[in-house]
Amino acid sequence: MTQGIVVGVDGTDQAYAAAEWAANEAVLRGTGVHLVHAREPWPDPDESWAEELLTRTAGRLRDACPGLPVTTRVLASGPVPGLVAAADTGDLLVLGSRALGSVAGYLVGSVGLSVAGAVGRPVVLVRTLGTAFPRGRVTVGVDAEEPADAVLEFAFEEAARRSTGVNAVYAQQLPLYGALGPAMVPDVRPAVAPGIERSLDEILEPWREKHPDVPAAARVVVGSAGVELVEASDDAGLVVVGRRTRGSTLGAHIGSVTHSVLHHSRAPVAVVPHD
Repeated sequence: MTQGIVVGVDGTDQAYAAAEWAANEAVLRGTGVHLVHAREPWPDPDESWAEELLTRTAGRLRDACPGLPVTTRVLASGPVPGLVAAADTGDLLVLGSRALGSVAGYLVGSVGLSVAGAVGRPVVLVRTLGTAFPRGRVTVGVDAEEPADAVLEFAFEEAARRSTGVNAVYAQQLPLYGALGPAMVPDVRPAVAPGIERSLDEILEPWREKHPDVPAAARVVVGSAGVELVEASDDAGLVVVGRRTRGSTLGAHIGSVTHSVLHHSRAPVAVVPHD
């Protein structure tokens, strides 16, 4: 049995924003929140500060969401291994991200990136800009050539909980010769885009049938997927991106699109692992 939504807490404003977001999400899911502080495994540490932090944060969440089950725990295995292990006890892991402003966007530390690239559960990274729980549509990045069911399932379920819709975005990058301009090569976009849109509609059809109350729009854009998803995040309640879990000699990692979205999205970002 899982412990609902796991949240990493370290005393920063970003971590509290993550806890607040998780509390709202838990209410929608009908589950609880498990607050954890993963400290360095130094000998003879003073745990009183961490315990007080967790108790104080739990109290604020209970005041904001009466009746919300909140549990706490201090982990002594180090931030990355501690959070990765804690994620397996919940349905979702939520972390805070430092914001540098509207231009720079996220500054995701090494801990957040390492954890997001290693856990087997979805991870949501939350920044402190805007409202605690934005209510816009769920924007999801889709690979029309290799769609991931886990990513689309997460996006549609989130939209259903929030009584909102899904915006599926596929960014088509032109071949290298496209940079030569229309004087050198023909512009194939008007001819290609309709076919891709039909393909996206076919990909979305099973999820539309499963969630008939969730309006879903498919959009094809030309350019960088990361840039397009960041722009789409301005009015999104949540941005959903995928992360492949296939083995690699480089170890756990996230792709360039997900990396870009994590660093610059104005909305919370959910990273969903998939095969």
